[in-house]
Order: sequence, then C-alpha cells, then structure tokens
Amino acid sequence: MNAQTPAHILAVDDDPAIRELLVDYLTEHGLRVTAVESGVEMQRVLQSQLVDLVLLDLRLGREDGMQLARSLREASQVPVIIVTGRMDEADRVMGLELAADDYINKPFSSRELLARIRAVLRRYQLMREASPARDAERRGYRFDGWELNLRSRRLTAPDGGRVELSNGEFNLLQAFCSAPQRVLSRDQLLDLSRLHGAEVYDRSIDVQILRLRRKIESNPAEPAYICTERGAGYVFSVTVEVLE
Repeated sequence: MNAQTPAHILAVDDDPAIRELLVDYLTEHGLRVTAVESGVEMQRVLQSQLVDLVLLDLRLGREDGMQLARSLREASQVPVIIVTGRMDEADRVMGLELAADDYINKPFSSRELLARIRAVLRRYQLMREASPARDAERRGYRFDGWELNLRSRRLTAPDGGRVELSNGEFNLLQAFCSAPQRVLSRDQLLDLSRLHGAEVYDRSIDVQILRLRRKIESNPAEPAYICTERGAGYVFSVTVEVLE
C-alpha cells in the first residue's frame, strides 16, 4: 500500500446486503474492496492477492468466525477488524486479545467503520515507518535466554520449552523487545501492540502485562523484566538482541 495504490480491504460477511454496502461505500471513499461470504473464499483471496486489512463477521452461517480470526492471526500479520451483531463483552475482549485490531458492532455507522479502518491502516503504516529495520526483516529477539520468534510467533524459554502466548501477549512482548530499556506509556503500548478499543483501554494493557509477567518472570510480584515506572508506564529492563 502506498500513496498511489488504494488499500485493499477484504470483507468477509455472509449477508449479501452488507457486502454490497461495504463495497459501494468503501470504494466510494478510495479503498479497493473484495467481498466474500465464507472462510474458504477468504483464504483463496489471501493466497492469491495482497490484502491490507480484513473485515471479518463473527457469524458466518456454520463457520466459527472467532476460530477463523484466530487462524488468520496465526498465519498472517494482516490487520483484522471484527464486525458482528454480538453484544457480549466477553466476545469483544476475546476478539481483541486473540485476533483483532478493532471491533465494531452491527448495526454500525458507515462513517465510523471507515474511520476505524483508516485508523488501523494509519497505525500500521506509522509502525512500519518508525522502525528502521522492519520486523518482517527480523527473525526475532533474544533476551536473558528467552527467544521470541516473529515468523513462527513462538516464545521459547531458556530451558527450551515453548510458552503459549495469546495474540495480545505476543504483540505486547514484541513491543517491549523492540524498545528495550525505554519507558513506554500505556498509549504507546496500545499503538505498538496493536490493541484498540475505548472500552478495554488502559485496563487491557495492565491485564495483559500481569498475564505476561506470570509467564516470563521468575517472581511476577517482583518483576525483573517488565518493570513499572510509576506515573509514566512500563520499561523492559533487560538487554535485547535482535535476530536477523
């Protein structure tokens, strides 16, 4: 995606009227849109075309949209916005933690959806421009015997065992590794870890840091890696080696 090429949005929704609305409205506002009705068709597009962002409905007939989102995140770094009629807070939080960059409920305002799409695309673009060595060109990071592999999205402990991380925890650790020994505010961590959504704002970062500490700290109550800077944010207090 660049200034001359419109961003390519892949919309996955089994409602023909919604697909038509998304194609017409987003195309009118300068985006390229491909609309499909199933996870199978979504995979076909992803395998054959470059996609900048996926709009994914959680309810796709017999398919589990949350599982599709999880599989998508495990296989790709493409941004995901979940679009759904579900109003349950647990679904919203799970979607953000496991897969999504944003979450919007039906019925939605077309203008709000467009604004959210542009915000996610802008955030990804800024992250790419801010990093001299893009994470896509890095194999991962190593710190104090731990290794975070960006390509396989795996965290390996010093003893060689694999530590399971949610998508949110992985992105948060990646953010810390990309800026070691620097104080990062909650706002900066939200941007860097690709979390979004006012309803899970500051609390989301604190909860995920607590979970991450439990997985990598010898004593989570007295963390040696992810340290709190009162009134400022958090700092990853360890030397990090970049793996090319």
